[in-house]
Formats: sequence, C-alpha cells, structure tokens
Amino acid sequence: MMMLQNLQSNFSFLVLIFSIQWLLVTVFCVDNYSRGDFPPGFVFGAGTSAYQVEGAAFEDGRTPSIWDTFAHAGFVSQIFSILLLYCHMNFKFLLPGFSGGANGDIACDVYHKYKDDVQLMVDTGLEAYKFSISWSRLIPGGRGPVNPKGLQFYNNYIDELISHVEFSFDFRKDFTAYAEVCFKEFGDRVMYWTTINEANTYAIGGYDNGFAPPGRCSLPFAVNCSRGNSSTEPYMVVHNTLLVHSSAMKLYRRNYKVKILI
Repeated sequence: MMMLQNLQSNFSFLVLIFSIQWLLVTVFCVDNYSRGDFPPGFVFGAGTSAYQVEGAAFEDGRTPSIWDTFAHAGFVSQIFSILLLYCHMNFKFLLPGFSGGANGDIACDVYHKYKDDVQLMVDTGLEAYKFSISWSRLIPGGRGPVNPKGLQFYNNYIDELISHVEFSFDFRKDFTAYAEVCFKEFGDRVMYWTTINEANTYAIGGYDNGFAPPGRCSLPFAVNCSRGNSSTEPYMVVHNTLLVHSSAMKLYRRNYKVKILI
C-alpha cells in the first residue's frame, strides 16, 4: 500500500512538473516564434469587426444595429458579469479593466482614426487585413438608399489600405508593361537584359538600414528610423522583386527572345 501511495504521489508530482513546464513554455516562449516557423506562403494578418472598432455609432447617418440595441439594453454587462464570476470562482482572479455599460459607441474610433490604424498595420508588417462593413452604416435601416457618407468612409478606408501596398499585383503588371516597351523598342540591338539593377541594395538600403529610398527601417538595425520594419520588409521586397523579374522574363522568352535571335 505504501509503495502504491508513493507511486501515485510521484506520478502526481510528475504531472504537476509537466503542467508547470507546459505553462512556462506557453507563456514565456511564445515570443520566440519567427516567420521561419511557418510554412511558405503563410500570410500574417489581422482582423476586426465593424462594431468592435469603428465607433461613431450615431454619426453621418448610421442607424443602430442589433449589437447597438443589445449593448445599450445592458446585456453585454450581464455577459461580462457572468464571465467575471466564473473566473473568480474557478481561477480565483478577476479580469482587469472591466466596467459596466460596455458598448461600441466609441470603441477604437476607427471611423476617425483609420489612417493611424492603417499605419500601425504597416509598421507591424501585416500582409493581410480582414474587416467587416457595417450594414447599418452603408444602408441605414437595412434597406433603401445607400448612405453616401458611409460609402465614402469605406472607400477612404480601402484606398488608405491600398496606398500602403507598395508591391501589389498592379505593380507587377505595370513593371511588366514597362519591360515590354524596353524589349520591343530596344531589343533589336540589346543582347542581354537585367531586370532589376542591384536588387539587394534596393532591399537592404531601402528597407533594412534606410540609407536609400524610400528610407524605411527600424531599430536595432538602423538608428535614424521613423517608419518601417527591418525584420520583415526587406524579405517582402526581395520576394516581390523576384516576382516582377519572373513576370518580365516570361514575357521576354514568350514574345521576344526568338524574334530577336532571328
């Protein structure tokens, strides 16, 4: 019996040690992940929901949504109260920062601060962003005419997001069109082509240490940095440089190489 109790005690101790180790790994090692830990093509992004972030609940023609009604009726506070009680009874802690009467009237105020938020996404190095479009802002009441101010907000929002995509499909298409003019107009006399001059200098100088245009960088890789992310952007630039090179070369081999050799 004593041996069985010892085995059970040892087993319980091992389980406790394993649980503590797992908790420590989960809490303290999460920051050790890098992009290299994810498969090729994995897209890093973020997502939001309109009611959670937009705010401006009663501005520019927006009408209440089901979430507005739900929150102002006090149901959000009831849900959080139940959650708080559950956490306190089962885990002996309280969630910080909770206040009654929670609603999305102001939220993150994306409606007024979307440019700042988009810049934060750029600085973070996000590659994708999922957001929702508020039905009650775009078409107040759920049916009828489109709200022009709501429409303008989402147009501005999307335009701001796109303006920070420095290497998009349109860029590759534009670069290929530029290359085609060169192949077509000068190809009868030019024997060898290089698509991108000093691509490594462009990526490192422009997006790592910031000494070349557009001067993007971040600490500790450079010192005079006001925007950019040296940990991610140089690799994104090189990736897209290879894409435009590939697109131009395919065009050359398909339409111009044989003709020029003849």
